Amino acid sequence: MNDTLKTLRERRSVRSYRPEQIKPEELDAILEAGAWAPSGMGRQPAVMVAVQDRETIARLSGLNAEIMGTPGSDPFYGAPTVVVVLADPAASTWLQDGSLVMGNLMNAAWSLGVASCWVNRAMETFDRPEGKALLKKWGLPETLRGVGNCILGYAAGDIPAPKPRKDGYIVRV
Repeated sequence: MNDTLKTLRERRSVRSYRPEQIKPEELDAILEAGAWAPSGMGRQPAVMVAVQDRETIARLSGLNAEIMGTPGSDPFYGAPTVVVVLADPAASTWLQDGSLVMGNLMNAAWSLGVASCWVNRAMETFDRPEGKALLKKWGLPETLRGVGNCILGYAAGDIPAPKPRKDGYIVRV
């Protein structure tokens, strides 16, 4: 089995992180992998915002928890880096294209020994006034829509075991 297929098979979502920040060269490589994700007609409507500022991560996590209905919780599980993936809804494939970016980010991270997890509710976060204010602060158009939050860091504890693949997952015609 080659390295790519091994990564795809072994990658897991991690929900417990050590506090130390990932290395800059790891983040650069992960972001580059996201930039090379396929997109409909090569339009590249996605934008990645790499957040390592603890205050901003706490704000994003707080908004996410509020939307989830669990204020005071940390839906980012203490991860020291969050890559917010946004996309321009003017592209008809914005959500699919942003999702491909998320997949590339998580698979690249795993291949480098960095744990990750897709945290939802980015769409709801950036459709709210608080999210629009963050976009403005970051110098981004307020028309962007949230796709996902890719949390990154070094795993604290054991990596979860994979769930068995379901029967009927593959149908050949």
